[in-house]
Amino acid sequence: MSLPEADAAVVDGVLAALADPTRRRLLDLLSGHGQATASTLAQHVPVSRQAVVKHLVVLDDAGLVEATKVGREVRYTVRPDSLDATARWMTALAADWDRRLARIRRFAEASEISGTDTP
Repeated sequence: MSLPEADAAVVDGVLAALADPTRRRLLDLLSGHGQATASTLAQHVPVSRQAVVKHLVVLDDAGLVEATKVGREVRYTVRPDSLDATARWMTALAADWDRRLARIRRFAEASEISGTDTP
């Protein structure tokens, strides 16, 4: 399955960002809280606040979170668009494989019925 170049860049960024378990955990936490600061998130992961900020920058660059300054705080929220695009790509890829496997199965079953199956 081929993706347009712009979509491929989005999917590549999302997959790279989600390759790290700490970033996946941060995204899970943000999904559950709706909005949180780096300090709040750092209380739930085994890394420093500074490390959390670096991970959030990667998630932001991938389009997965959005940072909003509220007074002196920076609050992060999930942006689902990039994740949705990646999920659509994965769904299409899975459907393509399902079609291929179904063709192989039909071919194998037809071979068994016609007796062309040789050991």
